[in-house]
Amino acid sequence: MTTGVVSTDVLLAQDGLTFLQGIIDGRFPRPPITDTLGFGLVRVEKGLAAFEGEPQIRHYNPIGVVHGGFAMTLLDSALGCAVHSTLAKGEAYTTLEIKVNLVRPLTRDTGPVIAEGRIVYRGRTLGTAEGDIKDRSGKLYAHATTTCMVFPAKG
Repeated sequence: MTTGVVSTDVLLAQDGLTFLQGIIDGRFPRPPITDTLGFGLVRVEKGLAAFEGEPQIRHYNPIGVVHGGFAMTLLDSALGCAVHSTLAKGEAYTTLEIKVNLVRPLTRDTGPVIAEGRIVYRGRTLGTAEGDIKDRSGKLYAHATTTCMVFPAKG
């Protein structure tokens, strides 16, 4: 699978769910950040997005655990894509704020984790989502909420 960024015209020519499913199916490139941190979009439905990643030694901070930015990036991706999955053709969004709670450390021994984002509210110009990071046994590592600004389609 390739990484890259599609043009704005390509992005806005389809609804959000179709675009995100296209990333999973390989019709569109994966965002470059997924190579940088080693995670990827694995599931999307309207109002839901899930990313899987595996904490590794390359993600460690000086105190000997995975840097919180790894979890925060997974959650920002999952929550933002939950909002993105609700977009109509021509709509766009951006994150206004995100609040993350890191409840236990990730380490290279944690194994794969899933960050799942779920839509809470979707209005004409605002979307909110919540989500969490859990390991395969269901143990919680972090949870978050976000608020996104939605830009209605022009025209």
